[in-house]
Amino acid sequence: MAISTLLSVAALAALVPAAIAPLVRRGAAGGRDLTFWLLIGVAIAGPLLWVVVELGPTWRTGLAAALWLSIAMSLVLFAIVAATQPAAWRLAPLLLGYLFLLGVLATIWQHAPERPMVGDPPPAWLQAHILVAVIAYALLTLAAVAGAGVFVQERALKQKKVTAFSHQLPSIVEGETLLARLLIASEAVLAIALITGMIIGWLDRRALMRLDHKTIFSLLTFAVIGLLLWLHHRGGISGRRAARYVLFAYLLLTLAYPGVKFVTDVVIG
Repeated sequence: MAISTLLSVAALAALVPAAIAPLVRRGAAGGRDLTFWLLIGVAIAGPLLWVVVELGPTWRTGLAAALWLSIAMSLVLFAIVAATQPAAWRLAPLLLGYLFLLGVLATIWQHAPERPMVGDPPPAWLQAHILVAVIAYALLTLAAVAGAGVFVQERALKQKKVTAFSHQLPSIVEGETLLARLLIASEAVLAIALITGMIIGWLDRRALMRLDHKTIFSLLTFAVIGLLLWLHHRGGISGRRAARYVLFAYLLLTLAYPGVKFVTDVVIG
């Protein structure tokens, strides 16, 4: 078995305990205790090891690299958010389950052909842009998961049917507060990503912006998040409606980042 496959399987296995432990321990019984942090540490270590081993020697532009890098960054940021926001840790089953599915997709297509990077941008600016873009995508991933949590909670409340899974998630008020904060952070970091992208475009080809699929979807994402934040500030949107907007914005950014790579590496080949 190839080393990349072993790393992928190990990374997937590392995500499972942190996903199921809160459900087995019945919600807030354990909370953010030592066991929680140990399991989150294991969950981070698996994808991070894949990133270090596979991307350390040389940068890779393929779909698998994009997905595992996003998974690792999402987990790192989740640990930070869980440490600073009281209810955020409750998103662990939803987030880890989703990241596990992304990891499965990354494992399936880890040997897909990779397209070489276009142009010759300055390495320092390129590294800064990639880092900021991955952080923006990871923050919006957390926001989308928080929005999905609000959606699940409202649905359970309307149906008057609380399950073990919905009981684990943050309350609607906690989820909406967390969602708003994550959206503000996502919008700010995405703005920096767009700016660094324009700087790279100017330094590389004397054009601030190339209206390709990635740029268009990124700009649309920025606009949708901005509109959602404005509506939230005006008190005109919340709950499941806000969650739908967030999931739509996340879909747009997914199409801009791993979505484009899926088309070029897997569909087109």
